[in-house]
Amino acid sequence: MEGYGVQQVISHSGNALPDVSGHHESFAKRRRATDRLMRNVFVVSAVAVSLIIFSIIVFIGYQGLQTFKDVQPASFFFSSDWAPDNGRFGAFPFIAGTFLLTGMSILLSVPFALAGAVFMAKIAPKWMREILRPATDLFVGIPSVVYGLIGMTLFVPYFGKVFGGAGYGLLPAAIILAIMILPTILSVSEDAIRSLPRSLEEASLALGATRWQTIWKVLLPAARPGILTAVILGMGRAIGETMAVMMVIGNAPKLPHSLVDPTSVLTTGIVKDMGNTFYGTTWNNALFLMALVLLLISLGLILLIRIVAKRSAM
Repeated sequence: MEGYGVQQVISHSGNALPDVSGHHESFAKRRRATDRLMRNVFVVSAVAVSLIIFSIIVFIGYQGLQTFKDVQPASFFFSSDWAPDNGRFGAFPFIAGTFLLTGMSILLSVPFALAGAVFMAKIAPKWMREILRPATDLFVGIPSVVYGLIGMTLFVPYFGKVFGGAGYGLLPAAIILAIMILPTILSVSEDAIRSLPRSLEEASLALGATRWQTIWKVLLPAARPGILTAVILGMGRAIGETMAVMMVIGNAPKLPHSLVDPTSVLTTGIVKDMGNTFYGTTWNNALFLMALVLLLISLGLILLIRIVAKRSAM
């Protein structure tokens, strides 16, 4: 058999090797066609989503800017006089209330969320973490109207009894919002802490640091980008929340003088008044302008998340 070539062996054996080149070529063509199809599907989907978002921004922006035909920009943004029936559209109480409520809810929520994230990531045993994490995620799925009902039946009467008045205001709304955004901040912060390299903790402990010193001085600073992202996500949800806030804040278009003084925010102002207006009127356009302000704030938070994520990647 030494002098025989491949063809001679085949001819002597009487069996021919199967020609697989055609099958490989056909498979490669089908794969390239599938890749092109899926790429086109993804491109079309991305373009469609971009067009939808752009169309929403253009529509809300165009309709909202029509307000300035009848209302001065300074009067809209810096006046506290909101009396649409009399032609006065000062939206400053709604804008200020939005930022005040968001800031208070973040201040109330972040310490508890961060403590829970550290406990679940570095202190709790595995069996406890497997119970606490699904329980935490369950809070995200609770409808906001349920939180609003809890606020109306528990917090509002309590604050009314303690501070006097009806009990509606920034404080009960901030507590409800803090409870609502706590699971989001906790989950993202825990993921940020757990994703840190084990060598950071081991090196700190090897240098003589205590467990608390390692968490406070090493792990939390290293996880700061992820924690900031969690806080910004919580702010985004707090700014856009409507139903729960509307049920406990009092919905008065005025600046609050105390934490239990009724006030309003952009979302509740839009929802409360939109059904009382006609499309194209100054009142209706002013509500669209409030929606544009809310949309720009949300887009700003999204850009801030991208900046923080890019810095963390670097």
